Amino acid sequence: MDTNKPLDINFDFRMDTPQGKDPDTLSPTLRRYHKLLWNKPLPGGVLFELVDTTPGVYLNHCSQLGAFSLASDTVIPDFRKEARISHVINQIPEEVATFIRKSYTIGGMILFPGNRVGHYMTINGARGFHPRIKNRFDLTVECIRRYHFNETSPLSTVLARYAGFFRLFHDFRGYIEFFLLQDLVTDDCSAVKFFSPFEDFNPAPVPDSIPKYLAYRELAVGFIEARNQRIQTWWTINRL
Repeated sequence: MDTNKPLDINFDFRMDTPQGKDPDTLSPTLRRYHKLLWNKPLPGGVLFELVDTTPGVYLNHCSQLGAFSLASDTVIPDFRKEARISHVINQIPEEVATFIRKSYTIGGMILFPGNRVGHYMTINGARGFHPRIKNRFDLTVECIRRYHFNETSPLSTVLARYAGFFRLFHDFRGYIEFFLLQDLVTDDCSAVKFFSPFEDFNPAPVPDSIPKYLAYRELAVGFIEARNQRIQTWWTINRL
């Protein structure tokens, strides 16, 4: 793997993906970036070596800690496919287009376990279908935080099915720091910085007015941009 090639935090992964297809599956640049960024020591010191040599598996890791199949996920939804807020989306096309482009940069990407346990949904699938999450990454990370502190959340059951994956990072702080998600939490990792007012998963997660959507978009894009800069800094320091 050539670590001397530049890592472009502004690269839109749709650009090297066949038109209409999913960058999470088919962008070669995204797969390379995941390997470059997360192929590093876990909190316990074991190298989280990622390879893409298994047919049908996006990336996998195998060590004394276990075998894990990983899949890429675009984590910041723009909600343009939500029919009930089409009246909002249609009125602010330029803002939405900018939002979409930002969401397809590396700051808007994560790895989750890609294998199904039994016949149940993966984390990615469950967070997309749950009506109280709707793919919101801030809400997903709140569920992950609660999982580590033995608190309940809408994703408690699915997260528990992947306990082995989360043990790789020891605790919530370990997970946050490994994937460079510090800009989504407070400095002490005790709370998540939400993209809209949070009331224990009770409000509908989809912003249903122009002011709500623009407020959500501003905070979500702010997180992506901050994480992109954090990734750039980490890459500059650690690639040598």
